[in-house]
Amino acid sequence: MNVLITGGAGYIGSVLVPLFLSKGHTVTVLDNFRTGYRTSLLSTLSNYPLLTIVEGDARNANTLREALIGQAVVIPLAAVVGAPACDHDPITARMTNRDAIEILLAFRESNQKIIWPCSNSGYGVGEKGIFCTEETPMRPVSLYGQLKVETESLLLAEKNTVSLRLATTFGVSPSMCWNLLVNDFVYRAVNDHSVVLYEHYFMRNYIHVRDVARAFLHVLEHFEQMKGQAYNVGLSTANLSKLELCKEIQKQVPNFDFAESAIGHDPDQRNYVVSNAKIEGTGFLPLVSLQEGIAELIKASKIVLRERRDY
Repeated sequence: MNVLITGGAGYIGSVLVPLFLSKGHTVTVLDNFRTGYRTSLLSTLSNYPLLTIVEGDARNANTLREALIGQAVVIPLAAVVGAPACDHDPITARMTNRDAIEILLAFRESNQKIIWPCSNSGYGVGEKGIFCTEETPMRPVSLYGQLKVETESLLLAEKNTVSLRLATTFGVSPSMCWNLLVNDFVYRAVNDHSVVLYEHYFMRNYIHVRDVARAFLHVLEHFEQMKGQAYNVGLSTANLSKLELCKEIQKQVPNFDFAESAIGHDPDQRNYVVSNAKIEGTGFLPLVSLQEGIAELIKASKIVLRERRDY
């Protein structure tokens, strides 16, 4: 099957692309390499002749229209990710996270399947002790969450679309992103040995980047059953507060100290617990635990001290 992945050289894409190729799919990656990781797919390119990499911008109508020709599936990963990044450049965030999807919908054929990475950040602030399901009202508390909610609504109003509301992603990728919460805390534990927690009781759900890639593949393989719907994608064993996350890291990094600050403000005000029962009911279960992910991040953190970059 021919698959177009925009932003395919990024954090999720550089894990997802080789997985799809290993299953026999023909993959075209459209990426503007804004994050600078031009080499993240080099080994994949040498191992899989069915991979084509095109340098271009998914916000450009002509570029996207040409890239869509002959594709059966589109996975639009190109995005400005996270509340701080969107607040820093809201114009680019809107153009990339929403406007580019409107362009995609205008040019794609209705039989071209779209599997879209939403975020469970759209739940905003949940009710204490109540799990957010796909039926829970979306109440985003950031521009990032707002754009995700708006775009999901546009997509699900169209035929042959699925939205995956991803939990906070963690783990090692060829196109590494260190400013994700688990990745950042593990890096600080290994190299700084400490972190100050603001609003330490805020709850999040987590999912490993390899399981995110597997979730996209699962949807493709069960598309007729799953189309037209949204699905939470996270570890049901990992609805944790930031304080609880630090305690899990400390089990593997004993000299990691963390302090709870009575003052200060987390720029990302999300606080909720999530149910992943709906996608689990389709047969999908994550394979990588939070503890396994922490272990691999510890190894990675020791070798990138002088190379770390945040985006």
